[in-house]
Amino acid sequence: MPVKKTNTKKPAAKAKQTGKTQVYDESKIKTLSSLEHIRLRTGMYIGRLGDGSNPDDGIYILLKEVIDNGVDEFIMGNGKLIEIVVKDIEKPGKALVKVRDFGRGIPLGKLVECVSVINTGAKYNDDVFQFSVGLNGVGTKAVNALSIHFRVVAIRDGEFAEAVFERGVLKSSRKGKLKEKIKNGTLVEFIPDPEIFKDYIFNPEFIEKRMKNYAYLNAGLTLSFNGSKFMSTRGLYDLLQEETGDDGLYPLGFYRGTHSSNGQLEIAFTHTNNYGEEYFSFVNGQYTSDGGTHLSAFKEGFLKGIQTFFKKDYRSEDVREGTIGAVAIKLKNPIFESQTKNKLGNSDIRTWVVQEVRNAVEDWLHKNPEAGKKLEHKIIANESLRTELNAVKKEAREAAKKIALKIPKLKDCKYHLEDGKDGEESTIFITEGDSAAGSIVSSRDVYTQAIYALRGKVENVYGKKRTAIYKNEELFNMMMALGIDNDIEGLRYAKIVIATDADFDGFHIRNLLLTFFLSYFEELVTKGHVFILETPLFRVRTKKETRYCYTEKERDQAFASLGSNSEITRFKGLGEISPKEFGQFIGDDIRLVPVSVNTLKQVPQVLNFYMGKNTPERREYIMKNLIEDAG
Repeated sequence: MPVKKTNTKKPAAKAKQTGKTQVYDESKIKTLSSLEHIRLRTGMYIGRLGDGSNPDDGIYILLKEVIDNGVDEFIMGNGKLIEIVVKDIEKPGKALVKVRDFGRGIPLGKLVECVSVINTGAKYNDDVFQFSVGLNGVGTKAVNALSIHFRVVAIRDGEFAEAVFERGVLKSSRKGKLKEKIKNGTLVEFIPDPEIFKDYIFNPEFIEKRMKNYAYLNAGLTLSFNGSKFMSTRGLYDLLQEETGDDGLYPLGFYRGTHSSNGQLEIAFTHTNNYGEEYFSFVNGQYTSDGGTHLSAFKEGFLKGIQTFFKKDYRSEDVREGTIGAVAIKLKNPIFESQTKNKLGNSDIRTWVVQEVRNAVEDWLHKNPEAGKKLEHKIIANESLRTELNAVKKEAREAAKKIALKIPKLKDCKYHLEDGKDGEESTIFITEGDSAAGSIVSSRDVYTQAIYALRGKVENVYGKKRTAIYKNEELFNMMMALGIDNDIEGLRYAKIVIATDADFDGFHIRNLLLTFFLSYFEELVTKGHVFILETPLFRVRTKKETRYCYTEKERDQAFASLGSNSEITRFKGLGEISPKEFGQFIGDDIRLVPVSVNTLKQVPQVLNFYMGKNTPERREYIMKNLIEDAG
């Protein structure tokens, strides 16, 4: 299902001078109810909207907000099972979500207020919830306001209370005694509002990924999603084991601290032969995709622990290159930078986390001398690689200066990722050749859309050292255009969109580019920056109507609908689509397919199969699938 791009904001045009002054008095001041505010400013509460094709889309945030309440109950020692059911999961705009926890149940007399009145709840009380994610009294209320159907049932000691809402408005409520014994807890069911989440469809893989994270962060908790159960006994150790498989250079390092006045800390780590770093960070069971204080403190403590143990002043880049780590903390008063809780802002925890991580890493190295030797060998190898890389970098930069100060084949845009809100929609399209680039250049938004045109097929970098980038002019220029020559912190665009033709050559170039990113800049993929552009394969039109089709099925349906006199055009490449037509495919209705990986351990396996030297196996796979497709 495509990701729909929100409208790109351009600098506002100056208002025309009409000679009349706009009236600005008391009558223009509005006070919105909490319900009206949630529905009018939805992004403030759940982040992006989307249609379910991105794991950060709003419908998954709604689900998360409800599950979080059950997790909070588990953290406080109440209920070891949360059941999640999504019915009609593949029907656009109609999925019914049910979440049942077995905690204490919402107090019956306050049920309606707890799910409909902002700033109402028990999570302001440390005696009831010590390590809660949902501290703002907003989550479930937002789910309620953004659903066409919202039903909540609380069960406590043989009694129940039920309330039913529609778009946040109470429709019915009742209380009573149960006729049969049912375990305490809370049931919430809701249908996301299709007026807000257009044509949404839940992706089971995204939900399963969330279930795994919940399980890893809450050892002993079982989550059941549509009958599949997720449970972990070793927490972050299991998470990294799942992600790395046998790729770790030494056995996983693991530490779980005891509860203290500061909170609780858990870490896991190892190194692989991959380039870059990969981290998973959590606060009170919440995945903080943008990290925050706890992650930066973990990195600092990790470095200091290694430096102390080996009694050497290793450079941070040499220690962290190839690292894969995870850190989870539980705090009484987490401060997040937004309602979606993607980044932690507590500055007061830094000293505690740095010190505890440092001691934990140093202690682990003392207890695991063989692993310590392998780690030291990795650091020394990283030093050697950095030295070699710096020499090649210098040569490449000198050569680049002789060519031009400006990056060839780059048509830049005005706003970039570093420009804050203005750069949130910044996008660079990587195209094959000047023909395809020409269509995009003529129809792009110059404020937020840049184009980098390849001269042809890029080099297959599978299995090659990182120095290969600096010895290849095309790859070097592309890397410089993206701003990632030092690390991905310098990334200039929020989205990197691979825009190639829908033919064999186009698919090959796409694979070569993905190999480049996954080999050297894996984080660009895992952080959700890389996308594939979908463009129509066919145009079916009559004198009165034109339809663009992305599949043969859509083409046949359009032809049947428009009649036998309609004209069908097959687009072989992006360059065949005129700039006038192309604008709509990179505008508000852009279709982007996010590139993602289920687990990091799959990356080497996939790259080896498709881009390695296993020609006989690959040929057999291709022939088999060609025959099946033909059949």
